[in-house]
Amino acid sequence: MRGAWLWPAFFGLTLVDGIVIWKLPPYNGAPPGLVGGLLLAGIANLLLIAVIAPLVGRRLRRVREDLPRLIAVDYAGTALVAMLAVLVLAAGLAHRPAIAAERAARDAVLASTRTYVREQEPRFAAGLAAVDLLQLSDISYRACVPGNDPRRWLCLIVDTDQSPPGIMRDDSMEPNSTLRTVGGFH
Repeated sequence: MRGAWLWPAFFGLTLVDGIVIWKLPPYNGAPPGLVGGLLLAGIANLLLIAVIAPLVGRRLRRVREDLPRLIAVDYAGTALVAMLAVLVLAAGLAHRPAIAAERAARDAVLASTRTYVREQEPRFAAGLAAVDLLQLSDISYRACVPGNDPRRWLCLIVDTDQSPPGIMRDDSMEPNSTLRTVGGFH
């Protein structure tokens, strides 16, 4: 029973890692949702166990010759999975300010879009509940508000590098969904 911690640690920490990746993403573009977080965590933990743990276990046996090979690999794998969990949590906490800044920028874009539509284009006010945002760069967004015709949207280019965000009307009335198919945007 000395070496029986690897698989319980794997399942428990994979669940913890998946939840952390979902709720506190460690980087931009982390898989969305719980399932995405669990898949990423599971693959990373399996790679650690299958590839790195045997190498670390062999090194551990050089230091502690009394350990059987399986127990040394079990110890190494358990430690690696635990270290990855700590690393994922630390990365998520470190990335938290960037996520907050991105949310604040998106909120500012939405608020500016709502104000613009209410003041300049009131015929699109009914579509304010369905504003579609497309991030073009770190400081630039394309906000599209649906109109009565599903092919004609009010689209605005909003720059967040100033306060309040700068707004310029986009001549194209195509929704953001047509631009997302081209690629390169998120």
